[in-house]
Amino acid sequence: MLVGARAAELVATFQLSFIPGMSRGGALRAQIESVRVAESLRGSGVGSLMIQWAIEEAKCRGCAIVQLSTDKSRVDAHRFYEKLGFVASHEGMKLVF
Repeated sequence: MLVGARAAELVATFQLSFIPGMSRGGALRAQIESVRVAESLRGSGVGSLMIQWAIEEAKCRGCAIVQLSTDKSRVDAHRFYEKLGFVASHEGMKLVF
C-alpha cells in the first residue's frame, strides 16, 4: 500500500500487489486497486505521479502487465486511467459476503 501525506493529512492511497500468474507464460503481473486522492488535490498531478510510480515499480520487478480495478460507475476515473495509457479489457465479477 502506498500512502501520500501532506503535513499530517492523508491525501492519497493505493494498493499495489505483485501476483504470479498462469497466463502469459507464467508472467508476474502488478495489480493496482483502491486508488484514492483527496478531492482538493484531484487534477494536481498527484494521482498521475502515483500511477506512474506503480508502473515503474512493476517494470523494475519484472512484471509483464499492469492491471487495475475500478468501479464501472467511476467514469471520471476511467478517463484518468485512459490518459495514462490503460485500456479497458476485462469484465470483472465479485461476490460480497
